[in-house]
This record gives sequence, structure tokens and C-alpha cells, in this order.
Amino acid sequence: MIERYSRPEMSAIWSERTRYLTWLRVELAVCEELASEGKIPNRDWLELKKKTAALMSDGGVEPKRVEHHERITRHDVIAFTTAVAEKIGPISRYIHFGLTSSDVVDTALSLVIQEAGKILRADIELLLATLKAKALKYKALPTIGRSHGIHAEPTSFGLKFLGWYTEWQRNLSRLERALEATAYGKLSGAVGVNPHWSPNFEKKVLKRLELKRELVSTQVLPRDRHAELMNVIALCGSSIERIAVELRHLQRSEVGEVMEGFAKGQKGSSAMPHKRNPISSENLTGCARLLRSYAQAALEDVALWHERDISHSAVERVILPDSFTLLNYALHRLNGVLSGLVVKEDQIAATLQKAGATVFSGHYLLKLVEKGATREEAYAWVQDCALRSFEGEGEFIELLQNHERIRALLSAAEIRKLGTFQYQLRHVEEIYRQVLRGG
Repeated sequence: MIERYSRPEMSAIWSERTRYLTWLRVELAVCEELASEGKIPNRDWLELKKKTAALMSDGGVEPKRVEHHERITRHDVIAFTTAVAEKIGPISRYIHFGLTSSDVVDTALSLVIQEAGKILRADIELLLATLKAKALKYKALPTIGRSHGIHAEPTSFGLKFLGWYTEWQRNLSRLERALEATAYGKLSGAVGVNPHWSPNFEKKVLKRLELKRELVSTQVLPRDRHAELMNVIALCGSSIERIAVELRHLQRSEVGEVMEGFAKGQKGSSAMPHKRNPISSENLTGCARLLRSYAQAALEDVALWHERDISHSAVERVILPDSFTLLNYALHRLNGVLSGLVVKEDQIAATLQKAGATVFSGHYLLKLVEKGATREEAYAWVQDCALRSFEGEGEFIELLQNHERIRALLSAAEIRKLGTFQYQLRHVEEIYRQVLRGG
């Protein structure tokens, strides 16, 4: 991922240095179990442990040194083990004992995914806190609801945030399930038949790494696990875009109900000094497109030839670090937009006033049906009053009160009550209570 969309903590997890440190961690877990079973003499194990501990405390092998060896060997894991051997000497003969490259690479990848996943979990939890605070702040603020981009019925402005809050609760649950599904390793050899040690030995090594054993592997872990994770990340992207699109619409000049925060010295346009563009929301829409595209690539990686081919490797070197890094960036930016969002309550009220009381038409339709009118009759009567109000023949409520057929079934007091925000939003409190009962 380019530096512009990378945050230091996540970038460090996906760095080459961390990658090789994690490979060494896997190698050492195998050696430790071999030593515990007496397959590495205790004196050799103590020497190996001491030298590798010193190497790891020094940051591990230099990525440039691995790169040097890879130019010669054209094999990244051999280049890595060669670089390790240069640092710790002949005792390195136990490193990579009984392993194939993917045993190390895939198991280490699972470890890296778990670490990167912790950051995404924290990002989502922070976003949830922001959404909950906004939902509570604007719970009692009426706003016009829109369907098909057209004024519909009034809603609570806070419900926008509450809806996003529940969606991100689902995204957090999905992410946790997907991370659990990728917390697997394999040390089962070149085609998955455990030729050098038993599945039980493999299980004990992986337990040291806090991973579970893949019950049936090939040379690699099955890629449906990674595809599931990437589809969760894609869904997170879509949820980000859902929020971003709403904020972009509400910032349009013709609507003007919210504004992104605008820092001192910030410029909106190189040509038009008056502009305050929704650049963050637009940027997030673009990020979402990328996040969804990675899922398609991950799905293509599931089908590999026989016990393994290398077609997935180049794909994963790009999409895994990029997707985690970009989602981390997007969540941070989204949280910043929401935290600094300017909600223009006066403009929201003006929009409602412009919409008028016709937005309560559904209440009159139903109440007339309750009082004995057919649905067709009630619809026609209410629509007639609404259309006449649009033509400037009078206020909608007054037209309803003066309509002979409606007046026969509804009192003036009932008509006034049905045309209020209090009546329209009377169940919002219960919606909140059910969502936040455990929060």
C-alpha cells in the first residue's frame, strides 16, 4: 500500500522485517518441540535458543540480506534460512528441520493476520463508540427521511447513526469469526501427509503459537479461509461507503444538512476559494471500491492445482497487506469525519418545514381505514388534499380538516395529533432501548 494510505502500526506488521521475524518464530517453535522430545540435544537447544534470542532482539535478519540471497537462489525461504545461518552459525542446522517452505510461510501468515486483526478490532470498537455517541446526541432531532432521493416521512437524525452502529456491530462479529477461521497453521510437509512427524506433534507445535492445526492440508492451508476473511473486509468497505454516500448527499449545496470539519488553512479548490468539498467522504468511497476488489482476487485463489501451485502467492503478497492497511486507514479517517462532523440543525429544521405536513400522509390513510373507510377511498381523499396543498390551495392540515368525508371520520384534534413529530417518532425510544440494552 502506498505511504499516503498507510498508518505506521499496521505497516510495521506487514513489513519484511516482521515477516522474517515471524518465520523465525515458527521455526523456533518447531525446534522447541523437537528439543522437548529429545530430538535436539539439550546443549544444542540451549545454544540455538541463546543465539536466536539475540538475533530476534536485534530485529532479526536484515531484509536486504535476504533479498541478496534470493537474487541468487530465486527462493525466498532458502534465502531466509541462509541469512539466519550467517548470523547464528552451524547451530542453524536445526532450523527448517523437517519443514517445507509453506509450513513456515503459511503458519507465519496466520500469525501476522491475527496481529493485524487486533488493530482492526480496535479500530471498529472506536468507530462503534463514536457512532453510539452520535446516535444518542441526535436521537430527539427530527429530520426528513428520504426514499428514492425524495422526501418520505420524518425520522430521527440519530437513527442514521444507530443503524450504522448496528451494522458495525455485525461487521465486528464477522471479523472476529473470520480471524478465528484463519487462526490455523500447518506443518504437514510438502503434500500434507505428515511424512516427518505425526499430526499430534504438529498440533503441539501450533499450540505453542496459539494456532489450531488444519485437519487436512496440502502443501498449503486451504485458501477458503483467507477468502472468507477478505470478503469480510470487503463488507466493511461497503459499510464504510454506505456512511460516506449518505454524508456526501447531505453535504450537497441543495441539502446542506451536514458538513465535514474544515481545518484552519484548509483549501477546498485550487480555482474556487469558496469551496468546501466533501473530500474525506469521497476518498472513503474510493477506498471501499478497492477493498471490494481484493475479495474477488481472494476468491480466485481458492482453486489451486493438485496439492498446490504458486498462482496464489503473488496475489496474496499484494491483497493481504494492502487490504488490512487500507481498511485501517479508512476506519481511522471515517472515525475522524464522524467525530468532527458539523450537523446543521437549523437547515434540517428548514428542510422539514419546506416539506410540510404532507409527509405525515400515511398516518391519515391508516387512521381513516381504521375508522371504516376502504383503503382506496382513504388514499384518494388524502392524496386529493396533498395535491391541492402542492398547488397552493391551502395548508395540508386545514384541507384535511375541511374535507367533508375525512371530517366525518376524524376530529380536528385527531388530525392535528397525527401530523406531529411526537406521534411520528413515538417508538424511536423503544428502538434505541432494544439496540442499546446491553450497551
